[in-house]
Amino acid sequence: MGFLEMIELTTEEIEALRLRNIKNLEQEEAAKKMNTSQSTFQRILSSAYKKVTEALIEGKAIKIIK
Repeated sequence: MGFLEMIELTTEEIEALRLRNIKNLEQEEAAKKMNTSQSTFQRILSSAYKKVTEALIEGKAIKIIK
């Protein structure tokens, strides 16, 4: 995959996606689990959705960074 353009997701963004979409937690509960405010959780989740969508639509690789 070295020839694909890369989209980087943080571990924080991955965790937000996991809590919301796999664990099916509401934002308030997910934010508590991440020890952050609900508005910050929403910002992290929105960023993750945008990056994943861009990777899928434009055929880019996804790299998880710390």
